[in-house]
Amino acid sequence: MRLPPTRRVLLLRDVVRRVREIAPLGRVVVAVDGGGGTGAFADDLAEVFREAGADTFRASISDFHTPRAFRTRRGPETPEGYYRDAFDYVTLRRVLLDPFRLAGSTGFQTAAFDEERDVPVESRWLTAGPDAVLVIDGEFLLRPELRGGWDASVLLVNAPERAVYEDEAHPRAVADILIDDSEPERPVYAVRAA
Repeated sequence: MRLPPTRRVLLLRDVVRRVREIAPLGRVVVAVDGGGGTGAFADDLAEVFREAGADTFRASISDFHTPRAFRTRRGPETPEGYYRDAFDYVTLRRVLLDPFRLAGSTGFQTAAFDEERDVPVESRWLTAGPDAVLVIDGEFLLRPELRGGWDASVLLVNAPERAVYEDEAHPRAVADILIDDSEPERPVYAVRAA
């Protein structure tokens, strides 16, 4: 189905074109980073990949939280503690990123933990074709230990980031594509700071 050519859809089609210039073939993983509100943008980007004919999957870092007891083991949650302890990157790699990249019949999971209920989710294994796309959204995706997991990355610059993340990871400097999505119906490319 062809999406209506709104300003948002036209920008998203251009983002898809730019991602395909970076990673034209094979399994492609696209990170949509931002301090919050990345889900809607990532959902729309996935729809535009589907419109272009790609077998597309969605995931969110929010489905890879660590248990509450782990996040608060040093006391009440702080911004730095949240940055360091909120997400289970080992599980993210083990059940999603690494198996997705293997292609073939290897199964992968797009979720591992239910933060609200504070329990692991029941495994639901998926498979995909050799040229599938995975769009994952969430906070802190451009941190140094995850950068090699993405073929392309989008940073929503209007989303507030935590200072510890900005200071340690410099997401604006490493993102492939910068978008200001403060007006969702009128997103624009953001200028990289000099």
